[in-house]
Amino acid sequence: MDITLLVNLTSKAWSLKILALLHSGVAGRQAPLLAATKASRTAFASSLDHLVQLGLLERNPGHGHPLRPEFRLTPTGVVAAATASRIVETVPDDDGFAIIRRSWAVPILAVTESPKRFSIIKSGLGTITDRALSKSLCVLEEREWLKREIDVSRRSPFPTYHAVNAGMKINQAIGLSI
Repeated sequence: MDITLLVNLTSKAWSLKILALLHSGVAGRQAPLLAATKASRTAFASSLDHLVQLGLLERNPGHGHPLRPEFRLTPTGVVAAATASRIVETVPDDDGFAIIRRSWAVPILAVTESPKRFSIIKSGLGTITDRALSKSLCVLEEREWLKREIDVSRRSPFPTYHAVNAGMKINQAIGLSI
């Protein structure tokens, strides 16, 4: 999975969970998926539509009622669902899952397999704002999924960020080499 798809995928809160559930064998109908995600109907519907727009899900032709369609993974969706399943499995608890539901948490962990400066992280993610990156880095650092180190060996000290603990497990689950 490339970083652009990962950023697009994680921009909706429940996309990773929906893909992971489909990968694990939960039926592709809305009711079982909604019950398993424990999401609100609006957020769930938005994430489901988003996955269809990304080309990761499609309506299963000949199955389901027009008002209650059944969905299945596309070939690209099968690969993304396997990655989503690995990511969701690495999260130890509901608090951790609340963090990976945030738009930028997973993409930031994906690009911080080695120590990186703020500007390098930002350039690797493309469309992220300084404020969103800063807030996400703080949340990940508080959770101890990201370690901030200050390099004082140069004339002007600067911080670097590196995925650790569960953050490194998520990074390895994604399997990007950026």
